[in-house]
This record gives sequence, C-alpha cells and structure tokens, in this order.
Amino acid sequence: MANRALYRSRQFFGSVRPRVDAGLKERAFVLLEPGEQELFSSMTLRDQEHCLAVYAKLVDEGHDDRDLLSAALLHDAGKGQIALWHRVAFVVLDAMAPDVLDNNIRPGEGTGWREALYRCRHHAQLGADLARKAGSSGRTVALIAEDPSADGELLAALHAADETV
Repeated sequence: MANRALYRSRQFFGSVRPRVDAGLKERAFVLLEPGEQELFSSMTLRDQEHCLAVYAKLVDEGHDDRDLLSAALLHDAGKGQIALWHRVAFVVLDAMAPDVLDNNIRPGEGTGWREALYRCRHHAQLGADLARKAGSSGRTVALIAEDPSADGELLAALHAADETV
C-alpha cells in the first residue's frame, strides 16, 4: 500500500508540469503508422510523457516487439482530454469508494466530470477502439484492451512497466 501511494504521489507531481522528450518521441514515432502518430499526438502532454516513459522502460528491459512497444505508446489514448483533477478524483474514488465511482460515471456527457471518470475507468477498451481505427495491428489492439487473447508475457511486461513509471 505504501509503495502504491508513493508511486501515485510521484505520478501526480510529475504530471503537474509534463515534459515530452522530443528525441525519445522521435525515436518512438518510427514504430507508429501515421494514424497512430496522430492518435498519440491527440493525447494530453502528461499521457504522452507517461506513455513514452513506459515505452522507454520496455526498451531498456530489452523488449523489441513492435506491437508491444506500439501498445506502450498508445495505451492511455482512451482517456482523452481530461483535467488533472479528474485523474485525482478517479484515483481517490477508485481506491476509497469504487461503488460511488461506478454509480457516478456516465458515457456520452461530453467534457463533463462524469464522462471524464467514465473514460478513466474504461480507457483500455476506448483506447483499443481508437487504436484499431488508427491502423494498429490486432496484437497491439489486444494489448491495449487487456484482452485475454493477448500474449500473456507481453501483457504482463506492459502492465509492469505501466505500474512503475
């Protein structure tokens, strides 16, 4: 529990002033199709920074599977344009009162807080749908969706990297 709180604290303070490493982004973009590049660029800067960090961690660990690395770059695309306070509210409610969270999320409410919380809760499937439309491979889409049919080792690597950066 303490490790998770420390991780979330670092994540919060890092997201206050997100910075995207242009060199890392340039290296990562060679993996992505044009539609995927557009999808990546549509994410908030904090999500871009996080996804690049997940990608870099996987590369540092020796992973070179194109679908895995593409999934790392796009795995949070389903969150869309949400405010920092939406993220904080989601994390707190999910940890402390998940029933309250689930009873208050609503799809289709545009930029409202209920829609933002819905996208946080369901970002894996929403992101997978966006990745499919952007031209991602079936394997990349399955990894983003956390689909049980996805390669278990690759999915575990993606989750591990996502949880530690």
